[in-house]
Amino acid sequence: MFRPLLLLMLGLFLQAPELYAQERYQTPPEELARLVDAPPTPAVSLSPDRAVMLLMHRPSLPSIEELAQPELRLAGLRINPRTSGPSRAGYFNRLVLRRLDTDGETEVTGLPEGARIADVTWAPDGRHLAFTVTGPDRIDLYVADVATGRARRAGDFAVNNVYYGTPYAWLPGGRALVVRAVPPDRGAPPEPPPAPEGPTVQENIGKAAPVRTYQDLLQNRHDEALFDHFMTTRLLRVGLDGTVTPLGDPGLVADATPSPDGRFLLVETIHEPFSYLVPAYRFPRRVEVWDRDGNRVAELADLPLAEEVPTGFGSVPTGMRNVAWRADAPATVVWTEALDGGDARAEADERDRVFMLAAPFDGEPVPLITLPLRYDGIQWSEDGFALVSESWWRTRTRRVYLVRPDDPGTPPRLLLDYSTEDRYNDPGRPLMRPTAAGTYVLQTTDGGTAIFLAGDGASPEGERPFLRKMNLETGAVEELFRSEAPYFEEPVALLDDAGTRLVTRRQSPTEPPNYFVRHRTTGEVAALTAFPHPYPELMDIQKEFLVYERADGVQLTATLYLPAGYDPEREGPLPAFVWAYPREYKSADAAGQITDSPYLFKYVSYWGAVPFVTRGYAVLDDASMPIVGEGDQEPNDTFVEQLVMNARAVIDEGVRRGVVDPERVAIGGHSYGAFMTANLLVHSDLFRAGIARSGAYNRSLTPFGFQAEERTFWEAPEVYFRMSPFMNADKLDEPILLIHGEADNNSGTFPIQSERFYHALKGLGKTARLVMLPHESHGYRARESVLHMLWETDRWLERWVKHAPPREGGIDETKPGR
Repeated sequence: MFRPLLLLMLGLFLQAPELYAQERYQTPPEELARLVDAPPTPAVSLSPDRAVMLLMHRPSLPSIEELAQPELRLAGLRINPRTSGPSRAGYFNRLVLRRLDTDGETEVTGLPEGARIADVTWAPDGRHLAFTVTGPDRIDLYVADVATGRARRAGDFAVNNVYYGTPYAWLPGGRALVVRAVPPDRGAPPEPPPAPEGPTVQENIGKAAPVRTYQDLLQNRHDEALFDHFMTTRLLRVGLDGTVTPLGDPGLVADATPSPDGRFLLVETIHEPFSYLVPAYRFPRRVEVWDRDGNRVAELADLPLAEEVPTGFGSVPTGMRNVAWRADAPATVVWTEALDGGDARAEADERDRVFMLAAPFDGEPVPLITLPLRYDGIQWSEDGFALVSESWWRTRTRRVYLVRPDDPGTPPRLLLDYSTEDRYNDPGRPLMRPTAAGTYVLQTTDGGTAIFLAGDGASPEGERPFLRKMNLETGAVEELFRSEAPYFEEPVALLDDAGTRLVTRRQSPTEPPNYFVRHRTTGEVAALTAFPHPYPELMDIQKEFLVYERADGVQLTATLYLPAGYDPEREGPLPAFVWAYPREYKSADAAGQITDSPYLFKYVSYWGAVPFVTRGYAVLDDASMPIVGEGDQEPNDTFVEQLVMNARAVIDEGVRRGVVDPERVAIGGHSYGAFMTANLLVHSDLFRAGIARSGAYNRSLTPFGFQAEERTFWEAPEVYFRMSPFMNADKLDEPILLIHGEADNNSGTFPIQSERFYHALKGLGKTARLVMLPHESHGYRARESVLHMLWETDRWLERWVKHAPPREGGIDETKPGR
């Protein structure tokens, strides 16, 4: 009896590695791996005078060793404690300067070997560049002379770059900078206590404090001490002549911006009490004006902890917000305050008021404009006017008013009023230009009576980017440029005040994006860059832009990719891979608008489904998944029905064209697309398998809203329940591959979402695989992780889709199916 039992147990033990062995990082087939290692295209930036182009070259993906560096997660920040900088920032490894009027290039030299360059900005006069260089244990500030390309370290100090934004700012004139620096006497970070001094306690006495599901929050007193340690900053004024002058006392500096005349600094500092419920940008903060030597001139506000902001899109904290310098004045602070308690659900005729206060900052604030909707930004002009925007999420309304800030007797005038969903009638965005003070103002023409507008140019024929001139007095619009076939060409910047010469970014299905100078009146075009095709071996992949309808008549679109040389009449329909992301609309007409172009470059990123065209699949990329809720109806009330209708339509279109085998189709998506994938497998019988990356599957874990859903779990429990694949896991009967970064910091998509969903599926006997990628956040960055992601996806598709046997028992008739 004992011997047979021992042999049985030994047999189970020997089989265990096959059943439960963990994978090492794997490499996908060569055609997929090549996409990961394709050389990235440089980023481009123009000097303030538009005379010099900066090419910022990027390295390939970092290694997993780089992502595995120490990391602290404090109050929504991810910090590398060795460098006092972000733990997962991208960087450049080479800078090249090119004058627009010559063919020569100047390499930026004087950098340490293997320099990791970030936060690159031009001096206001265009004569210098500033940027940070991250080393093994610190971040340094470098300055480069544009004429020679020679770079040098700006001073013997370490930059503190743990908070959001660029950690320095140029002073007007371009001869000095204000820098957030690590205090030289900061010392070592606090050690955790050997034993806790007591429990961590939070309490609420009858106050509603609903918040969305933030991650990386403070957890205990030691976290608070670490946050205080790494946020503590010393402001410095750093001259190009090598002088370094401390400004004020060290503090938790969130921002320090020079006034346009250089006499003052607008400084925001965080202070206690900290919160375990919201990130650092909602902690209490003091808003002050300092002089250029670091002396406090005025305290503008001491804002409380913002834990009790009402839910709903358009809700904001009370008190001063959006504080900034007026871009066209020497030293005037501008800000906004809510008039409705910050509550988007409250009935109110007036929502926001914009105020101004000029130096010496001791008078009463001057109202600039009162808005019936929520403030959405301001653009200043040196011609005596400004454009103030307001918007309202629930109605998708956006309005732009023209105001004359120095003429209070002239009332605001409505200039634009449109729907943010209506891309066909989007008027475009005003073009801005830099000033000598380092600010940005509206680019005007015709004596300050007209502005330039650039837009995507969405149309029934696809996007055709445009440049227009708008007369501010009459509202008349003149089209100066519009992209023409066979290219997709976007205006980037104007080279003269009349808009006669402009820099554009042009591409075609076979030509990668490059930059050109276009003479608008003569039609002459001169190339500025010649970036090569990143994967010439894939030039013959077939790409087609599809337009079709779903059952209720809503127009849909997708981009179809087919293998090079594929002939449907000769080879028959292919296994297919659909990749999508749902979006909510208040109008069916807006949902059906076309926002793609048949003239875009055939970019084969390693990220979504497109790479798998190299493996013999028909790929239906960016397939429309609109969820429409017109009038008083909420889109998510019929989320499932519309989702299935969208999916059926894209498959039927592929079948109609003879390129898709309806019995071998996979569905995939990332984030909300992963949520979509699981829902389609639960609520339809259209797909043979799914690939869901970094998704959320249990909406009770996001009870105060998610995506575009404003209602709470308690206001619409049936919607939350039906839309949660976890709650309906018993209905999922197709194989699903779940991939998730172990360090996901995206709101709502906690790694536990995938872990618990997998456990539910396993407990129910479903076919599922869970892959947790170490050190990866919401998007995956390490080369090893990306290669392994492709390997997992390729194996899943090969096993469950491409070589799938006929369905056992046919289609499940309890689902919508076909």
